[in-house]
Formats: sequence, C-alpha cells, structure tokens
Amino acid sequence: MNGLAEAAGSFALTRRLSRKTRPDFERWQAAAVRRFLDRDLPRAPFYRQAPARLADLPVTDKALLMARFDDFNVHGLTATEAWAALARDGRAGACTVGASTGTSGNRGLFVISEAEKYRWLGAILAKAVPDLLWRGMRVAVILPQNTGLYDSARKSRLIKLAFFDLTLGPESWRDALEAFDPTVIIAPPKILRHFAAENLRLRPKRVFSAAETLDPVDRPMIENFFRLPLGQIYMATEGLLAVSCRQGGLHLAEDSVFFEFEPAGEGLVTPLVTAFRRQTQVMARYRMDDLLRLSAQPCGCGSPLRCVDEIVGRMDDVFRLASQGRTILVTPDVLRNAVLKADRRIDDFRVVQTGPDSIELKLPPALADDAAAAAHQAMQALLESRKAVATVALIRAPLPLETSRKLRRVECRLEQ
Repeated sequence: MNGLAEAAGSFALTRRLSRKTRPDFERWQAAAVRRFLDRDLPRAPFYRQAPARLADLPVTDKALLMARFDDFNVHGLTATEAWAALARDGRAGACTVGASTGTSGNRGLFVISEAEKYRWLGAILAKAVPDLLWRGMRVAVILPQNTGLYDSARKSRLIKLAFFDLTLGPESWRDALEAFDPTVIIAPPKILRHFAAENLRLRPKRVFSAAETLDPVDRPMIENFFRLPLGQIYMATEGLLAVSCRQGGLHLAEDSVFFEFEPAGEGLVTPLVTAFRRQTQVMARYRMDDLLRLSAQPCGCGSPLRCVDEIVGRMDDVFRLASQGRTILVTPDVLRNAVLKADRRIDDFRVVQTGPDSIELKLPPALADDAAAAAHQAMQALLESRKAVATVALIRAPLPLETSRKLRRVECRLEQ
C-alpha cells in the first residue's frame, strides 16, 4: 500500500470507529490489541519471551527504553545509531527517527516506518479537521523541531504544510507565517498567546494547542483573539494520545492506544500506554509522566472514545514537601489554582520549588501590588492548610517569552 493510500485507509478507519457504540468499540479494540500481542510484540527482542496477556507484561518507562533502545525496535537500531541519524536528516534506512523536545532535559527517541507515518497523518486529519480536508488546507506547524512526522503531509495535494522553528523565535518567521495565511495552526499555547499579544494578521479556520500544558488562563485570551474555539492535540514521543472534537471534548486516541491508569492522588491519574498500531518500535505498558484528570461523562459528540477533562502537568513537577514528619505531594493544578483564584487580574505567573522547604512565586512587575500580595497570601494559606513546612518568596520580575524550553508555570527543580 502506498503512503497516501495508507493515510486514506487510516482516515476512513478512524472516522468509522468514531461512530461505534462504546461496547462495539471495546470489542474492536480488544481484537486489535490481541493481534498486536500475537503478531507485532514478539518481533521486538525485548518481548521474544513475552507472556500472552497484556496485564502480565512488565511496565516500561523512558529510562528502560533509552537504555535498551535496540531491544524495543524490530530493526535492532541502537540509540547511538538513532541519534546519529537524527543529527543527519532523521533517516535510518526506510525509517524516520525523531526525538521529544525533552521537557525535563531527558529527551526520548522514537523510530517509525513510512507506513506508520502516513497512518498517523490519516488519523490526525480524521480527528482534527475532517471537514476542512476536501477544501484544501494550509497548515502551519510551530514546534521546537521538525520531527519528520509531518513530511508525509507534504506529499498530499490537499495539504500545504509549513513548519516554523519555534527555537528561532517568532520575530524570525512572523512575516513568512502571515504571508502563508494558514487555515490551520498547531502551536504551543504560549506562542498562540504571543500572537494575540502582538496582534498578528492571521485568519485560521482551526487552531490547536500542542506540545505544552494548556493552562486555563491562556484559553480565553487565545480564543478571543482568533474568535475560534481552541482545540488541543496531545502528542508525545509515545505517539498521538488525544485530540479535541468540535464540541471541545479532548478524546483519548483509544483507536490506536490502549490506556491503563494508575491513581496519582487528588483525583488524578498517570497513564500506562500500549500503542497497538505501532509495529516498528514497540511500546507496551509504557508509563508516562503526565498527570490527567479523566472526564466522568461521555462527550456530547457521540464518540465512544473517553475524554480527558484536563492535562494537569507532569509528575516531575509535583511539589514534595515535609508535613508532620512525612512527605506530602501537591500537584501542579492545586498550586496553579491557588494563584489564579487569588485575583482575577493575574494572567501569568511562575511557581517553582527550589529546595525541600523553599518556593518562589514570580509575578510580573505590571501586576497591581494588592493582586501580587493576594497571590502570595493564597500560596501561604495553601501550605498552612496542608501543614507543609515551606516558605514562599514573592519575586516581581518580567516573564518573557522563552522559545528554547517548554513553558512550565509550575515547576519542581528538586533532584528526583
């Protein structure tokens, strides 16, 4: 099957599955996972002697994957060879090598085949813009690096795709972006917010936040500027994980990934993912670092795919504080909400745990002093309510746009 036919088949399958009932979808998914376990899993050296049931497989993570990279891909490609391919043109034989942006400074590699690249393209088009596809689209992708995933889109007559390198800064490509006049924009929320602040001349039909946590404080500013609802595309080294529907529900990509969830406290979960449609690099029961809040209700759009209410942040950024002789955890959403609810004039901030008992609250100088004081008091009250031993230092400093790293408004800088 050639690439575009693979994309078309994936598009059609994704659309068809979105119309199934939940019981019918679960039967389809169980059969697909069974095929993956029987056919694809044993092709990776790590799983040659794997048990027959998914629940009996070991839990894996990024450290294990990177340490034994050649054991998890069917071509025996080593991490050293993959990094070398990435430094050249991202090609390793017939495969494409990519890497995560490395939020925590620890980048993860992935390798996919041409067929998988087109399969991914078909799925994301079916989920994100099925109604725009046939009219032709100009898609602007603004990310820290071109992973090679998007190359397949350039070979379709229906899509004109332009990649803009986030690390070069928007001033270096602003004119080119405006001239491209995209109908679809995919970018981190901080960049979409920057477009609003700088009043860029853009008239897209669809806008998606990607590559960073979308904080609630950013959504209204972005939606008011574009006069469009803001969608989300949740992707990672592990693949395409969730996409917003037209009604705003952020649907898990259960048509290509089987999710298990581990409780993380505060009503949050961390996912274990099994990417059952990936055949080149096997990811089974892979523990992610993200914190999710799952929706209790199905989406009104009728899709059988479950929804996520919020991608809260990362386990790495959970604050670890002493309280009555033990260590307690405070999740990023709790810290963020304490600051934002203190005063509605607050629309940007940083909260950083710099030591076992020290926290910095950074607020911009332009914010009114009484609003900053309210946020400081709210943070202190939160810690007191949990009997946490920590001091909060209020710092008034500019919060400039950073394009060299992901935005983490809540960040733990302790050694993990």
